[in-house]
Formats: sequence, C-alpha cells, structure tokens
Amino acid sequence: MIKTTTTVTNPIIWADVPDPSVIRVGSTYYMSSTSMHSMPGCPIMKSEDLMHWELVNYAYDTFEDNDMHNLMDGKHIYGKGSWATSLRYNDGTFYLSFSSLDTNQYYVYQTTDIENGPWERYVIPGLHHDPSVLFDEDGRVYVFHGNGRIRIAELTADAKALKADGINQLLLEGETEGMGLRAEGCHAYKLNGYYYLFFIEWPRVGNGRRRQVCYRSRELLGPYEHRIVLDDHLDYQNNGVAQGGLVDTPTGEWYAVLFQDHGSVGRIPCVVPVSWEDDWPVFGIDGKVPHSFEVPLPQKEAKPLVASDSFEYAANKLALQWQWNHNPDHALWSVTERPGYLRLTTGYTARSVEFARNTLTQRTEGPACSGVTKMEFGGMKPGDRAGLVALQHYYGTVGILAGEEGAHYVAMCVKGDDGEEVAVEKIRYEGNHIYLRIVFNFEESSDIAHFFYSADGEAWIPIGYPLRMKYLLQHFMGYRIGLFNYATKTIGGHADFEYFEYEKRN
Repeated sequence: MIKTTTTVTNPIIWADVPDPSVIRVGSTYYMSSTSMHSMPGCPIMKSEDLMHWELVNYAYDTFEDNDMHNLMDGKHIYGKGSWATSLRYNDGTFYLSFSSLDTNQYYVYQTTDIENGPWERYVIPGLHHDPSVLFDEDGRVYVFHGNGRIRIAELTADAKALKADGINQLLLEGETEGMGLRAEGCHAYKLNGYYYLFFIEWPRVGNGRRRQVCYRSRELLGPYEHRIVLDDHLDYQNNGVAQGGLVDTPTGEWYAVLFQDHGSVGRIPCVVPVSWEDDWPVFGIDGKVPHSFEVPLPQKEAKPLVASDSFEYAANKLALQWQWNHNPDHALWSVTERPGYLRLTTGYTARSVEFARNTLTQRTEGPACSGVTKMEFGGMKPGDRAGLVALQHYYGTVGILAGEEGAHYVAMCVKGDDGEEVAVEKIRYEGNHIYLRIVFNFEESSDIAHFFYSADGEAWIPIGYPLRMKYLLQHFMGYRIGLFNYATKTIGGHADFEYFEYEKRN
C-alpha cells in the first residue's frame, strides 16, 4: 500500500545546502543552491515529497576561466563565486540565475530539461545581489535584488538581458533601526493579486537571531507594507530559520523552504508550514518551526546526497555527489587510466591543500559522519602531499608526506598562523599504501573532527589532535571532506585512491 502522506523532519538535509530556491513543476519539486567555489556548480535537486531529495544535475561545469577560479598564483574565489540562486519555471523553460562577487556580473542559465540540460548562459554586467526573478502575467520579467536598498530591474521577455528602456530603480528601503543585516535574500512572487517579497534580516536588538520578513503590495512599484512572518529557531540552536521562499502542493497546501546556520556543518535547509490570513502568509505552527509534521504528498525513497565510491567507471566522468574545489584541470585526474582507482597527478606546486588544484570533495553531514579511503602512494615525488582533508578556511588533513630518497611519512596537518600547512604529528611510514579516515561530529555544535590512519584498514591509529572545526566566512561554506594530491617541489607525481567509503551516523 502506497503511503499518501510524508513525515517531514527538520532539517530536511543536515548538510550545507544554503540559500535554497524551490519550485514545483507538476508533482515534482526542484531546488537549487549556492555553491561558490565548488565545481560543477549550482546543484539541482529534485523531490516529490519535500523531504527526500535527490541530486540530479548542475547548471554548469565551470562559469569562468581565470587565475582566481583556477587557484593559480595564490588567487582564489573562496567566499565568492556563485551566491544565492533564483530558480524559476515559465512556459516550458527553466531559469536559474545568480550573481558573483568576484566577477561583478549577473548570470542567467536557461534550459528546457532541468535534469539533463544543456544549459544556455547569458551574462548581464553589474552585481545583482541575491536576485529573485519574477515572471509577471503580462509577459514582463523583473529581477529584484540588493541588500537593505532593494532594487528592481526589468529584463527582456526572454530573460537574457536587461531591457533597454525597462524599469531600473530603487524599489524600497529595508529597516535600518537596530539592524545588523538589513533585508536581503529576496524571493519574489505574484499571488492573490499581491506582489510578495520575502527577505531575511538580522537585528542587533532583541533575541539577536535572524528572521523572515514579508513585504507586499498590490502595485509592482509599491508602496509596500511589511511584517515579520517568522522569528524562531530549531532545537538548541538560537540561529533563526530564515531566508527562502514559498512553494505549494498540487492540492493547495503551502510551505516555505528556508535554512538555518548550524555551525561548521554549514547552512541546513528546513521546511515550514505556511497558512494564509487576510492575504498575509503565516509561517510555522503557532509561530514555531516544527521539528516534524505531515505533508499530503506520497513518500518517496531517499537518495543519498553524500555517497561512497569504488571508482569503477567506464568513462572519465564522476558521480554527481563529487565537486572539485575550484576549477579542475581535467588533464590531471582520471578514473580510467588505472581502472578502479582515482588517480590525481600533480601539475602545479602549492603552498597548502587550500591552494591545491584538483581536490575532489563532498559535503559532510550531521549529526556525525566519517570518510575512509585507501591510497597507494608509490608514484609520489619528494615534496608531494596526498590524503584526506576536512576542508574549510581552518582545515585539517591526514595523509602521506613524501620525503627524499623514498622516505614517506604519515602526518596530520593544519593551517598555520602564516597560512602555510603545519604538521602537528609526523611519523615515518613504510610500505606503498595506507588507509586514512576522518570522523566528523556536529551534534549539539560539538564541531570536532578526528584523524586516523591504518596499515590494514582494521587497526586504526589516531594522529595529531582533534580539529575544532570553525565555520568561517573566508570560505562561507560548511566543512567538506576531500581527496587531494599536490606538489610543493616537483610536478608529475601521482597518488591513487582505490575507494572512498562514507558513513553517516544518526
């Protein structure tokens, strides 16, 4: 018997899926998210019950090719890249747009097949901060954007460029009194004869947490009235659940998909019931974000967002759960050169894993998770470093350091005060393969990572010290686990990873 309802439990994904933008097309929901420096970027996920999401596509493999995006000459796009996306569907076409702080440009991607592409890209000069696209019923298209000072700009009917003689003006001013973060993260809708604009704001006064606000007007250009529609948190976290938009069911129920900052694991999405009173949206149950509730949608099978990989591929194309840290150099990695292994070959020198090109990453998940790999390092050259990384601005690694005359060392390293990689503990290691493991614990904001190695995959030896993980705005992203190999002296060495084994712990 098919279950006709689904229990939504918050968070719906206990991993870094920030700035969610959700639409419904027929009975299927699609969600896009911020991806910044991870490539491919702008992940597309789908669901039929709002609880169980599957990764199905990305909007692009890379969106710029320059030194910053390629981690060259000490340059990077950490904390920049693609920010909050706006996902929309109109007349058979899907539209995904975002702005990038490092290029100061606004990007619009379009496709008629969101799960398979291809996507066409259009670039509009000028930063349109946290954009939200609105297709009005009269055929005109607008983008709302800004921080505090919210602007409206009119796009051409095909949403490929700014309309030359279209509207382009300041629309409204967010609250200023006592505000730390003024209105941003716009999600715009036309419903019930009103224009609705949803924002996040963060007052310095009161409970000190972020909240969701709604502006509405019967006229596009206002005036707009507004009210706070949600000021609540989830569980023991005081961080407010906010920033996101609305979506309905085929039978007319309404929900908001928002997110909450959750320490070093990142920004985690939540679903909140929405009702209507006097054409105002009412978020939550008695103003609270429920831990769980029923939605009138048939439950579907869960698909993992983070997954193990045996690296058994017929072609040189990785599973969707993997993202590179910045743009990869495709000539320097392979899953077919040595079948059953991921080979990472060095082509550049770097001062630390933070600037190592071709680091292959996945998200981490709460409340706890772990990743294990078996690595063969006979092809490494003196000065090479390879292994597993817990990646954020303050990172930790466990792996092999290749020394002179065939010497190898297993080491746990962290970021030093000068930005260089520092070995906390370093031990001479014999052989040509090693098992590496990182265990992450995010429960109740403990935010600790432990590092281990093994010669046989059975007896695990802790190394270094537990890393106190910190969510820092330099990367603006939750911790990721990654496989890396980089050179500090001579390029051309390689490391082979036989598998990546992932386990989520509830």
